[in-house]
Amino acid sequence: MTRDLPKVELHLHLEGAAPPAFIRGLAREKHMDLSGLFTEDGGYRFTDFWDFLKVYEAATSTLKTPEDYGRLTKAVLEESAANGVVYSETFLSPDFCGGRDVGAWREYLHAIREAADKAERDDGITLRGIITCIRHFGPEKAKQTALCAAETAGDWIVGFGIAGDEKVGKPRDFLWSFDCAREAGLRITAHAGEWGGPDSVRDTLKDLNPERIGHGVRAIEDMALVDELAQRGTVLEVCPGSNMALGLFPTWRKHPIGTMFDRGVKVTISTDDPPFFHTTMMREYDRLAEAFDWDEGVFRQIARTSLDAAFCDEATRARIAKRLEPENA
Repeated sequence: MTRDLPKVELHLHLEGAAPPAFIRGLAREKHMDLSGLFTEDGGYRFTDFWDFLKVYEAATSTLKTPEDYGRLTKAVLEESAANGVVYSETFLSPDFCGGRDVGAWREYLHAIREAADKAERDDGITLRGIITCIRHFGPEKAKQTALCAAETAGDWIVGFGIAGDEKVGKPRDFLWSFDCAREAGLRITAHAGEWGGPDSVRDTLKDLNPERIGHGVRAIEDMALVDELAQRGTVLEVCPGSNMALGLFPTWRKHPIGTMFDRGVKVTISTDDPPFFHTTMMREYDRLAEAFDWDEGVFRQIARTSLDAAFCDEATRARIAKRLEPENA
């Protein structure tokens, strides 16, 4: 059932979607030693979220040129398209693409866009970019990232957000960066409520006023907050497989996406860093269908919610909407 459903993904880290074999290949080309980074069966090796961040950054260290990012984009979009994704938004960090230098960032962005345009022609998947600052790199580096975002905002770079270690700093520490991005016309999302609990979500809503929250699942610990999210119409970029892999919830049936959906919260489905968490969009759909008895109608509703929450322009939204209609699926 889920294999043929057209899907919209809003929460995907480009580097985090790199297939392990792709990273190993780059490491060989560049004579880099990544021993200890992979399991015996070839997957990424990490023990918890904070170890995952270290492995993520080590794997990303193989991506040294715009060409590398072009090849990465091609590999990631081929996998997404094979899972039925017709529209995707990916998080991009100038921290990794040119060291937050605007000129260098433009070169990386050009390579990513070229690969994305080719994937749209060849595989029928549309990609847009959301620039994210890295929370644990600190507010001053975030300002440089925001300037990169502001300088390249437009029809393809459509949003700004924050990722990284949620326990470092407070959302208000990054207010300058978000104001800069917002003034440039970028729409706002922010990771919260994954490791920081419901207070992290409340602080993020109050200080940054995002349209969307990345994850947000720990809001379930405060049902008044869940109802507030529903009332506000805040969209949650939920990544159930990621949450399960990192041990946030004991079983798929106990994942809060079902309760949040039933209480009227606008939930969406994404894979976060799929090869790290051994997931795909098809697997997310299959496991959620099994856990909550969701049928095709529920998944179509969630896909439409996701498209309505996408940061793309209206012409792109209208074009993708036609692909979500049952007769075009």
